[in-house]
Amino acid sequence: MTQTSDNVTWLTQEAYDQLKAELEYLSGPARAEIAKKIEAAREEGDLRENGGYHAAKEEQGKQELRVRQLTQLLENAKVGEPPADDGVVEPGMVVTVAFDGDEDDKLTFLLASREYASSDVETYSPQSPLGTGVNGKKVGDEARYELPNGKMASVKILAAKPYRS
Repeated sequence: MTQTSDNVTWLTQEAYDQLKAELEYLSGPARAEIAKKIEAAREEGDLRENGGYHAAKEEQGKQELRVRQLTQLLENAKVGEPPADDGVVEPGMVVTVAFDGDEDDKLTFLLASREYASSDVETYSPQSPLGTGVNGKKVGDEARYELPNGKMASVKILAAKPYRS
């Protein structure tokens, strides 16, 4: 899980290892693959009308951007332990809330950096309005937060458990 503060990103060892492996792949084998695609497309002739060449160059640009993002993230990373299973909401927790106390209107999400977004649970940043509102609260607490339109909303914390991938 991640928690960002003052350009430091806190990561579990597992998250750090996953991101480092992605960076190593993108910096090595993936770079070689995209270079081969570009070279093959270049050999087809006129580059102005060569869709394969332009697609490969665009893919290369996106890949290099991700390499820079990961490099910066890992340079500023501090590896720590996952949060305690103590019912206190903090980054790295899967949180279930009820909107305006209505237990039928529930949302379960992972409170974490977008870098650690997961396909099995929606991810909310600790800096988001909802994330800011629930961070530090305990199961059973009410949390109020400001919506982007300036109105206030409230949720009741129903559960908070450490995320396990």
